[in-house]
Amino acid sequence: MTTLSGRRVLLVEDESLIAMMASDFLIELGATVVGPATTIDAALALVASHEIDAAVLDLNVRGELSQRVAEALRLRRIPLVCATGYGEGAAEFARGAPIIDKPYSKDKLAVALQSALSPGGAETVGT
Repeated sequence: MTTLSGRRVLLVEDESLIAMMASDFLIELGATVVGPATTIDAALALVASHEIDAAVLDLNVRGELSQRVAEALRLRRIPLVCATGYGEGAAEFARGAPIIDKPYSKDKLAVALQSALSPGGAETVGT
């Protein structure tokens, strides 16, 4: 499956097992993984220094909401997918972005990223 062939996807995730799983999924889908960033500051540095087509953003990174990262991505018009273990209403700043519940499958990640990348996309992806 090469759903994301040639796309550069920022991965922001502080849980190492989920980061490894998501990285593997992204690679299997044909994407180039930028990161993973395990802190908000590291994520902001990657947003500032890399070409990124889309991002998968954990809503809570080491106890800090990832709102600053979402804002930096939106300023650059980079679509994002939010991943959370807290449910759809976890963060107001994620509104409008596809949201996937952790743990997620490769298929759910692919659907969410395709939605985010499509013109006028960004519907919530259910469980």
